[in-house]
Amino acid sequence: MNKTQAKKAALKRRARAVRAKVKGTPDRPRLTVHRTNANIYAQVIDDVDSKTICSASTLSPEFRATGKIGSNKEAAEVVGKLVGQRAIEKGVTTVRFDRSGFLYHGRIQALADGARSAGLKF
Repeated sequence: MNKTQAKKAALKRRARAVRAKVKGTPDRPRLTVHRTNANIYAQVIDDVDSKTICSASTLSPEFRATGKIGSNKEAAEVVGKLVGQRAIEKGVTTVRFDRSGFLYHGRIQALADGARSAGLKF
């Protein structure tokens, strides 16, 4: 196993460990985050019905209108605010945070802080 495969395997292992503890319900859905080198994505998911309630990313038109790029903490905070506002509009106020195996640091933490500032509780 080379270094890249080992990193991917470790990420999957951590994601499984987090997912085993965090389940989304209709009254408290799961806010999941995915990060790449170029972009960041967030979704609010009801695992009971297997439905995505709302989502936001650095590829969405609302984010593109801000003129920011998608690979820094400021962009992650904007995406957090976007997903938080969309969740509030759909009637979701409380979520469970699923970091998907990523460390709670940097862009992941910035996204969580943005969602909290938009009014989500977790």
